[in-house]
Amino acid sequence: MAAREQLIRLAVFGQPVARSLSPRIHARFAEQFGLRVEYTAIEATPESFENRVRQLADAGGRGCNVTVPFKHRAWQLAARRSEAANRAEAANTLSFEASGWRAENTDGGGLVAALEAHERLPLPGLRIALLGAGGAAAGVLGALLDRRPERVTVANRTLERAFALADRHADLGAVDSCTPADLPDKGSFDLVVNATSLGHDGSAPALPPGLFVENALCYDMNYGAAAKPLAAHCSQIGVRYADGLSMLVGQAALSFEIWTGKTPDTGPVLGELRRAAGE
Repeated sequence: MAAREQLIRLAVFGQPVARSLSPRIHARFAEQFGLRVEYTAIEATPESFENRVRQLADAGGRGCNVTVPFKHRAWQLAARRSEAANRAEAANTLSFEASGWRAENTDGGGLVAALEAHERLPLPGLRIALLGAGGAAAGVLGALLDRRPERVTVANRTLERAFALADRHADLGAVDSCTPADLPDKGSFDLVVNATSLGHDGSAPALPPGLFVENALCYDMNYGAAAKPLAAHCSQIGVRYADGLSMLVGQAALSFEIWTGKTPDTGPVLGELRRAAGE
């Protein structure tokens, strides 16, 4: 009789995190390969975050995901960091290795997979607008530029933050910055990515119809209730819209592969989440 599969202990840390879909997603990934995975959602505070993560590592955990507001701190705590994590100055994935914690950022790869695999939108040669210059935007800009678009324009209310983010990635490709008010002066875009948190306040970025070329896509990194304001706005102006659920599943798949060496099929998991949400 074969030995019982070793239990893989994983978690996601955040504040708040109780309603995270990550435990459900990783349970489905584990089922695809017959792996024993224990993936829990752990609430932390800025004061307790480091100790809570160390407790998981000391208990034999293999790694964890990290969400707001701890991504920058997770990056700081790691002994080794991927280029993507260093570009973002944030980590959403930690691996507990004998040589120390390793920080990764799979948000950008998850977004690219969502756009190209699920939305059927090849990125090379596109004109892209990235709304926001905070942690969410920082986590994906490098991955977008790696796909060789014509240009990425970072638009943020504080121009200095937009410029700093663009400048940190300037060696990767054509990237510039502006305020949202000046975005129409940059022309029309094939893809607009919303990396702002406005949806959590019940509002949406002001996006005039002229900002989009024909058949353009507005991709919202938010999902659930936070995605509804921008979804409604895009419906009103007749622009194709997609929420961030496919990115959530995509970044989770990359984390799962880092920890297990297995590449899950994201399609069935995304379909299940869509059905559960009544879409």
